[in-house]
Amino acid sequence: MRIFDILRILVAEQMIKGEHLANALKVSSRTIRTDVKELNALLSRHGAAVKPLKGTGYRLEIQDEQAFHHLLKQLKDYENNVPHLLASSSEARHRFLIKKLLLTHAYVKLDDLAEMLYVSRSTLQNDLKEVRKLLSTYGLSLENRPYHGIRIKGNEAKLRYCISDYIFNRTDKIGGQQMPHPSLISNEELEFIREVILERIEYHDIQLSDIALNNLVIHIAIACKRIREERYVSYYPQEMKKIEAQKEFRVATEIVSALEQNMKHSFPLVEIAYIAVHLLGVRTVVRVHMDEVEIKKIIDKNIYELTIEILDRIDQQLSMNIQNDQELLIAFCLHLKPVLNRYQYGMNLRNPMLDEIKAHYPLAFEAGIIAAEVIKQRLHIHIEDNEIGYLAIHIGVAMERKKVEGTPKRCMIVCASGLGSAKLLYYKLQSVFGSRLEIVGTTEFYKLRQMPLDALDFIISTIPISEPLSIPMIHVNTFLGSSDITKIEQAISESKLPAVQYIRKKLIFLQQKLDNKRQALEFIAEKIQEAGLVKGPLLQSVIEREAVSPTSFGNFVAIPHPLEPFADSTFWAICTLQKAIDWDGKPVQFICMLCIQRTKSEDLQSMYHILLNILNHEKLVQQLIRCKTYTEFVEVLHKNS
Repeated sequence: MRIFDILRILVAEQMIKGEHLANALKVSSRTIRTDVKELNALLSRHGAAVKPLKGTGYRLEIQDEQAFHHLLKQLKDYENNVPHLLASSSEARHRFLIKKLLLTHAYVKLDDLAEMLYVSRSTLQNDLKEVRKLLSTYGLSLENRPYHGIRIKGNEAKLRYCISDYIFNRTDKIGGQQMPHPSLISNEELEFIREVILERIEYHDIQLSDIALNNLVIHIAIACKRIREERYVSYYPQEMKKIEAQKEFRVATEIVSALEQNMKHSFPLVEIAYIAVHLLGVRTVVRVHMDEVEIKKIIDKNIYELTIEILDRIDQQLSMNIQNDQELLIAFCLHLKPVLNRYQYGMNLRNPMLDEIKAHYPLAFEAGIIAAEVIKQRLHIHIEDNEIGYLAIHIGVAMERKKVEGTPKRCMIVCASGLGSAKLLYYKLQSVFGSRLEIVGTTEFYKLRQMPLDALDFIISTIPISEPLSIPMIHVNTFLGSSDITKIEQAISESKLPAVQYIRKKLIFLQQKLDNKRQALEFIAEKIQEAGLVKGPLLQSVIEREAVSPTSFGNFVAIPHPLEPFADSTFWAICTLQKAIDWDGKPVQFICMLCIQRTKSEDLQSMYHILLNILNHEKLVQQLIRCKTYTEFVEVLHKNS
């Protein structure tokens, strides 16, 4: 918890400036003032206080050495017993509370929870507000009974999905080590469940991914624990009929029959249906080796037509040229069937790669959002972040495949230091870029004017060339450093123009004082509208896009943008902040509002490539955040792009 971090710093320093304390803990000075008040409430009972000193900072004053040292000992013992709570503050407390409440059927008193967490009752009440929000995403709620306490209330199947997420799938790490999960059933029984599933899916030639297999083992383990506690799922008679008619129900029946031989309980019919639902919710291919014609035979006609519409819409809005990619079409069809099954039965699916997908494949993620919009319009199903991330992976694969299958870029090497150096550079380029780069030859600078350059995409030169050429020139070191490789990679990916082409002087706002996400979006959108560069409800569309999935992806960066294009040309409106703000759980200090041109004639992939080269570069982002003038900002950007 942060108040303990403040106490540790004060014990070590005795006195510290509020600004230094805020920087050390990466929060605002206002937050520090609030935390100090809470810390003082704790210290008042243990012979100490934190005194604010005007213009100087904070000082720790100890009135009762014995009482204070007793507190420090208690905290040390507590930290040894529950280190992950202290390490991760409020987020970890929320996880602890949900886990605690999921694993008990009785009511738990608030005072007991506050004592377990070593927080005040008011802090606990604030934590429970967040816990209620998190539980609501599973369709669960907190039931409060006077003089008894609280407990989780909701549908049994949804409770199990929440148990899966918070007991098994969320990893708490301290010092690189994973914390043990509370045991729901014995390891021997877990292993037995895994063996039974493997034997049955092999018999039926069903192929599951490792993640899908692990999820199935976990959900059957949870079912075993809940059945022993006489807590069962329920389905409407009509639902049961539909589930029993599926081939997955037959497989589930066989799994249960094998499990009952060793487990100390039987499985009611509804629990067999529960296992069948989980089989329906994973991507399965009957028979491991199937050709394209066979796969097409098992694709549902409605899903095929939905996929065609999705790929067409993606191409209309993002010009990715993927609508004729047969491999993508089949992969999408096979993926969508279990997605729709999961939504039909209210199943959840976590995506551990979500942040990485957003950060490294933002264009693919935008395509995933378009896919989700089509599904919403056609089927009235809301697809959330985790599922969009999995859809984006298939589009990302298609994008990478296009790179590999694309025509290689043609270049010529200009080297002033002789044939040996030119050959060294030639083979180095071959080893790094392979078939993506065709080197048509090497030459000296003085011969360059005599050569036709029309058939080339760019020149790679070890000497700077000042005179204008009809094609781009890339200046590199003979020994090809990492920055040289990045420059060539950009050229191969057709990012020929520098980042400064997308910025406008009147749309760069540095060192702004803005308090929250909404304020920042309103400020930037208003400035863009004032500049007359968009036609349409920009702010409303940006807020709608943020509601689908937040555009903050780490490194203090957010890239908000509208759901649809409103601009005559593609540009970035950039705003840096004096202090980081919270953007749906991530700190943000660099905001780049992205406006795309309506006609979609340009290569958005190249633009995103340029943008990501900047925004994934931690040192560069921090340099840009510190800039105070437009000239300084452009110089830093130009130097690094």
